[in-house]
Amino acid sequence: MTYPIQDFSGKTVLVTGATSGIGKACAEAFLKAGASVIATGRREALLKELADAYAGKVTTLVLDITDKAAVEAAFTKLSPDVLVNNAGLALGLERADAAALEDWETMVDTNIKGVLYATRTLLPNMVARGMGHIINIGSIAGSYAYPGGNVYGATKAFIKQFSLNLRADLVGTPIRVTNIEPGMVETDFSAVRFKGDTEKAGSVYAGANALTAEDIAQAVFWSASLPAHVNINRIEVMPVSQASAALNVARK
Repeated sequence: MTYPIQDFSGKTVLVTGATSGIGKACAEAFLKAGASVIATGRREALLKELADAYAGKVTTLVLDITDKAAVEAAFTKLSPDVLVNNAGLALGLERADAAALEDWETMVDTNIKGVLYATRTLLPNMVARGMGHIINIGSIAGSYAYPGGNVYGATKAFIKQFSLNLRADLVGTPIRVTNIEPGMVETDFSAVRFKGDTEKAGSVYAGANALTAEDIAQAVFWSASLPAHVNINRIEVMPVSQASAALNVARK
């Protein structure tokens, strides 16, 4: 069977964390296919740039995904066909005994609670309408541990299991759920992790031929473009230059 290229005209896609990186690339992929996009994020100027580039096709919502009341107020009356839970971050790479508890809390609030707030607010409308697709941006860190990945990896493991449990709950409805699990993607991810240290962030990708935000956006778009009876549970994506990490062994 040959699938036609999906036309998203008349459909609405909500993307959290759409100001840059994977979120922005996802928004643009759907916009180019004719969709209307609701783009959320904290940086108003960057949301405006996206809206100006696709005049009349982008609705912007300036909000912090960790603010439950703000998410509920903004999302309750929305009925997107696709929700891309992209907003997330990593902070620090210190060993667990040296990591900042505040960084752990921020990762939990953003990577877990933010996804819960958006999903729980929008899901009832999807079920009532009999249509919808929730696409979560997870990480290979949810499957493969690495030194310094402690709470970040744990939050992405939560997203992986939450996605599978949503599928279990939603069997019997037409709602689809997908978890996209990227490996190394060259965006501002590491600059955020290292709190603005661009030199340190750049060293992460040096010579690695990492994935791009657009690579991940294509996986997101493909998952959403398949026929309504097809659910992609999870996609793990790495650059050719990366493989699952070897076990860390301390030697004398």
